[in-house]
Amino acid sequence: MVYIGTAEASPNMPFVKYWGKRNEALILPMNSNISATFDSSLATRTTVFFSESLKADELWINGKQFPPESLDKAIPQLNIIRELAGIQMFAKIYSISKVPVAAGLSSSSAGLCALALASASALGLKLPAEELSIICRRGSGSSCRSIYGGFVEWVRGDKTDGSDSYGVQIADDKHWPELRMLAVSIEETEKKVKSRAGMKQTVLTSTLYQKRLQDIGNTLDSVRNAIRNKNFQSLAELTMKESNNMHAVCMDTWPPILYLNDNSRTVIQSIHDFNEGGLRAAYTFDAGPNPYIITEEKNLKSVLELLKKMSFIKHIFISKIGGNPRVLEEHLLNEKGKPV
Repeated sequence: MVYIGTAEASPNMPFVKYWGKRNEALILPMNSNISATFDSSLATRTTVFFSESLKADELWINGKQFPPESLDKAIPQLNIIRELAGIQMFAKIYSISKVPVAAGLSSSSAGLCALALASASALGLKLPAEELSIICRRGSGSSCRSIYGGFVEWVRGDKTDGSDSYGVQIADDKHWPELRMLAVSIEETEKKVKSRAGMKQTVLTSTLYQKRLQDIGNTLDSVRNAIRNKNFQSLAELTMKESNNMHAVCMDTWPPILYLNDNSRTVIQSIHDFNEGGLRAAYTFDAGPNPYIITEEKNLKSVLELLKKMSFIKHIFISKIGGNPRVLEEHLLNEKGKPV
C-alpha cells in the first residue's frame, strides 16, 4: 500500500518579523508578524510518498538525500498528519527548491508548507486552511504564512495550546499588482547560527528585546494600514526600520549574532543613497546576509541597475505578489517511490 501527493508553495518575505518564541515545542511566536508571499517563480514543489516498504522517513532536496537529523522540522508535521489519517507508515519527501536552502532566503517557509499540503493530499485529508496553517507552523513558524498568497499575518494567539496561532490573509495577490519583491542572493552557504538557536539566545540575553516587544504592536498596525492603502512610502520606511530593529537585538544578544556581512551593509547604504530623492526601494533581511528588496514596477529597472553594479551579488530573483499554494496531480516520484 502506498499513498502519494504533491504540492507547490512559495516562500514569503517578512515586513514585520517573527523573532522569539513563547513556546519552543509548539513554535508559538512572541509577537504577531506580517509577510507577503512570492509568486511561483520561487516555489518549492514537494512530493510525499508514504509506503509500508520504507524503513524510516527520508528527505531529498534537489536530488540529494539529506541526513536523518535534517528531518527535525518535517517529522512533527508528518506525525500530526499520520495521526489524523490513522497510519504509521514512513514517508519519502522529495522536493525541488528554486531558492538556496538554509541561506536566509526563507526556503523552509515554502518547503514545509508544501510538505503539509502534499502529505494531507496523499492521505485524502480535507483540512481547512487554519488547521493546515497550524500544521505548517509546527515545522517552521514562517511556513504558516505561506498557506495563503497575498499579504498574510501570523496571529500570535493567546492560548497555550497554539490553537489560535495561525496565518490570516490581510489582502490577496490581486490587491497590489504594482509591488515587486526581489530576493537577492549574496551568500548561498548555510548560516552559522540557525534561526531557532538565535531566537532562543536573544530572548534569554538581549536587553533591547523587551523594548522591541513593547513597540511592535504599533508597527503591526502601521504596516497593515500601509498594505491596505497601498502606501509604498510608509511600507518602505516601516520595513527597513523593522529589519534594522531585529538585527539590532541580534547584535545585542550575548554572544552577539552577526547575520549581516560587509556586502549586506553595502546593500543597505546603497538603498539609502538611492532613496535620497524619495523612497523608491526598501531592504529587509531575515536571519542571514541575503537581502530582500521591495519596490514598485515603475522603479524596478532603476533598482536592478543599482544592484547589478554590485559584483558580489550572485542571483536576483524578481517576483510579483504570489497566489495560494497548490495541490498538483503530477508527482515527482512514481508509484515505486523513484524520481520521475
